[in-house]
Amino acid sequence: MTDLTRNAVDVLPAGMLEEQLSAGRPLRVKLGIDPTTADILLGHTVVLEKLRELQQAGHTVVLIIGDFTARVGDPSGRSAQRELPSPEEIEANAATYQEQAFKLLDRERTEVRFNSEWLRMEPEALLVLLARTTVARLLERDDFQKRLAAGTPIAALELLYPLLQGYDSVAVEADVELGGTDQKFNLLFARDIQAAYGQKPQSILTMPILVGIDGAQKMSKSLGNYVGVTDAPEEMFGRLMRVPDEAMPSYYRLLLGSDTPEGVPPNEAKRELGRRIVERFHGTEAARAAEEHFDRLFVQRKAPDQIEEVDLEPFLGGGDGSVHLPLLMAGAFGISSSEGRRLIKQGGVKLDGEPIPADTLDLDPAALDGRVLQAGKRRFRRLRGAT
Repeated sequence: MTDLTRNAVDVLPAGMLEEQLSAGRPLRVKLGIDPTTADILLGHTVVLEKLRELQQAGHTVVLIIGDFTARVGDPSGRSAQRELPSPEEIEANAATYQEQAFKLLDRERTEVRFNSEWLRMEPEALLVLLARTTVARLLERDDFQKRLAAGTPIAALELLYPLLQGYDSVAVEADVELGGTDQKFNLLFARDIQAAYGQKPQSILTMPILVGIDGAQKMSKSLGNYVGVTDAPEEMFGRLMRVPDEAMPSYYRLLLGSDTPEGVPPNEAKRELGRRIVERFHGTEAARAAEEHFDRLFVQRKAPDQIEEVDLEPFLGGGDGSVHLPLLMAGAFGISSSEGRRLIKQGGVKLDGEPIPADTLDLDPAALDGRVLQAGKRRFRRLRGAT
């Protein structure tokens, strides 16, 4: 029991999970993830690691891909309505989420469900679901109370979200549901929906929110303070080396299940964290190479040994045959053109180690052939002239 609740913030109702575990039958443990972005982040793995512990203890993990609820938008922790992804983005993200989750979970012992199975319901069934609660109950959530006080609109669509997530628990007959602390209202609300449909309400277990590598806010792609589980090994190691010293105890506790090493300099503790996380997702050899890559760039101040090449031909713009730099940045590094412009203005783009002037947007391709384009501190591409 101690191991299964380690690091948990809430285990509710008090004593229920212990009672469920003592019954000696496998529990159906639910986690829902809305595929609103392309990648699972290290912040998500805090809950996934707990799922793996329960799975290893013999319980059934039910991973729900929220391909329907992603079209509604979870209001948890939001001060305004969430921008919703397109149906095409949701479909693409849903496919990648499963493979990324299986980096931690046992594929053979995981039940994967898409909540569009049951949420594409007939209007009559939706009306029955809507009748199971009141607007006053939905407005009890702290996020909505803050928005009401600030005069910020609450979309009727957002009110539906906890109802739909709660019905997920009915559909899969969940015994336990996991989530981050920001999901507490949704998880408890699901108990009401289960009871309304004649099921025994689930117990809930919430896990801490992992702070981003800025040490200040929740890990998020939109804030740029994230580490993705599919990040390249050198990118993953480099990002983890930016974690502030004061955030290291939570990274060790939540990601590695241990305390920060005693008597070890902070920089070495970060290296150990980076090695172990990269090894988990990419293997031992990749972890070694990622650390060597980091040392070459930041200790020896050299460019990497191997640099991916980019053909300039697709990035020629205008009638003069010049290379439009923001377009080149977008294609070479997988970022938006506006992000490329921002980096140029901030002096974060270099050619052969020399910063490109902030007002430079177009360059002669002949002057770029064979040179190394650098974005920020860790991204490099060798340019090859257009033919």
